[in-house]
Amino acid sequence: MQNQTTSPLVLCFGVSDPVGATGIQADLATFAALGCHGLSVMTGLLIADTARVEDMQEIDADWVVDQARVVLEDMPVAAFKVGALTSIEQASAIAEIVSDYPEVPLILDPFLSSLPDSGLADDDMLMAIRQILIPQTTVLLLTRVELARMAETWRDGGDLTQAEAEADAVKADVAELTGMGCEFVLLKCTGSSGSGAGARLTNTLYDEDGVAGDFSWQHLPGPFVGAGSTLSGALAALMARGMDAVAAIEAAQQFTVGALAQAQRFGMGKLVPNKFFAHTLPGTNKP
Repeated sequence: MQNQTTSPLVLCFGVSDPVGATGIQADLATFAALGCHGLSVMTGLLIADTARVEDMQEIDADWVVDQARVVLEDMPVAAFKVGALTSIEQASAIAEIVSDYPEVPLILDPFLSSLPDSGLADDDMLMAIRQILIPQTTVLLLTRVELARMAETWRDGGDLTQAEAEADAVKADVAELTGMGCEFVLLKCTGSSGSGAGARLTNTLYDEDGVAGDFSWQHLPGPFVGAGSTLSGALAALMARGMDAVAAIEAAQQFTVGALAQAQRFGMGKLVPNKFFAHTLPGTNKP
């Protein structure tokens, strides 16, 4: 008799990475490692290795819509993850799709550090993400650089000053995002302490009331490709399994640190996080 009980389903929107370090391939591996089944909608095709992304091919927005709608009409999903997008039309289409499922948590991680401009070059794209995706987002993941770049879409002209890079400005920029409707903002690498083997890094979680938690971990030397994708993918999977955002973020960070500590070197470039570090092959004691 077939088992009718399924693993939680997570639908991810993102680029296809032939290495599997970032994008939908990385998400699918992370979902599987954490007991979820991944569904995927492709937004772009990368030409990449472990050292760099050489080029990217955009997927037509109509194809993005058709990929998602066919899946969503067939089965229920427990979480959405939106990764790198390649056009404003895609952002608009995805925003319309997820608006039909307001009860499903949405993890938004739109900036991909392995891309030449990290997805930060296009002002219109930043504006679209801000206006139509962020208001529907449960957890938005950003670095300080990404936050500052996005904040340029609502600040009154001019370059960032030194004062605007201080803690008060960061809090004000995050408050702008939570004021738009985003439930949580996870700001990555907000601080560091110690040096050498004892160095630690910190991620900071914000909600509408300000800082909701700090999560620190031991600095690992790397360099890595796909660390951010691993974190956001783990967060989506854990929330799909019913964890609240704060608990899921802490657990996702622990998972990511484990994957980085056991990262693998596939080629001549950066290390790739090992999402299956906690699993062993049948009949062996090896991951």
